[in-house]
Amino acid sequence: MFYWLTEFADQIQLFNVFRYITFRTGGATMTALLCVFMFGPALIKALRIKQGRGQPIRDDGPVSHIVGKQGTPTMGGLMILMGVTVATLLWANLSNAYVWVVLIVTLSYGAIGLYDDYLKVTTRSSKGFPGRIRITLEAAVAAVAVYIIVKLGTEPFSTSLTFPFFKNFILDLGPVFILLGCFIIVGAGNAVNLTDGLDGLAIVPVMIAAATFGLITYLTGNKVFADYLQIHFVIGAGELAIICGALVGAGLGFLWFNAPPATIFMGDTGSLALGGSLGAIAVAIKHELVLAIVGGLFVLETVSVIVQVASFKLTGKRVFKMAPLHHHFEQKGWKEPTIVIRFWIISIVLAMIGLATLKLR
Repeated sequence: MFYWLTEFADQIQLFNVFRYITFRTGGATMTALLCVFMFGPALIKALRIKQGRGQPIRDDGPVSHIVGKQGTPTMGGLMILMGVTVATLLWANLSNAYVWVVLIVTLSYGAIGLYDDYLKVTTRSSKGFPGRIRITLEAAVAAVAVYIIVKLGTEPFSTSLTFPFFKNFILDLGPVFILLGCFIIVGAGNAVNLTDGLDGLAIVPVMIAAATFGLITYLTGNKVFADYLQIHFVIGAGELAIICGALVGAGLGFLWFNAPPATIFMGDTGSLALGGSLGAIAVAIKHELVLAIVGGLFVLETVSVIVQVASFKLTGKRVFKMAPLHHHFEQKGWKEPTIVIRFWIISIVLAMIGLATLKLR
């Protein structure tokens, strides 16, 4: 919305500032943060009254969760979605199709997660939405998004997979790229969902990944910087830095309430939306594999679940004391703050490695 003020820049020179993505990204970050701070307490109060006993806790989960986290309301992702949506609509160039694609994926995944949280709360079960139906809905949203992203680009580059550390090596996948893009978006959404198991564990790595991709999107969408770094230039992709900034701001606001001991959980409403947003951004800017590096913590958590299930079905034995991985360390006696902070450190290191791919080509 504010971007439209640039049309009057000839009359009011001050409005020229809205042309700069960096300025609008900062504005989106602060707007999202203030939205969560202003409306978060009222939302938490309403959810606590509405949900009563709060989010159901897994019966097979750590004892500390059953005792200490019982009664905490869920669906806190609503405040994140509110902050991101308001900030994006105010600060982004709304004529940019990439902005709408990523925003719609974010809100759609948030809606799927919201219904999942609703079922868990109303049925007092930790199972929620049937897995196959949920994945099918996620895949349908992702397929439409990837198809639009491909049409926005120039073939064959728009259907190609780029590789970090290699400036000229791209692999044209043709129509198969839509399947790959779906896998990345759906996988990212569910990977963040699996990581969201301890207070503050998921939101900080999401903010780190969003900040990292905010820089990457800005550079990818700027031809001068893209040519200098020898990365692939994507016209219009720089505007996605606004959404990345909004994710960081909303995440900071949510962390205020989610810091141990959490007064609210983001639930699937937040985790699916945040992961889906990161996945869609990665596909749009052709940095799909870099997301696997920057979001390596989410990948690790997901792999731990896959390994655990596969091992138990094939051999009847478990590789980890409990999956996802953070629960394994809880069962080993690590304190929750220790696990959370160490996982944050891992996320920072992985983000630095991801950023290094921009120059090491």
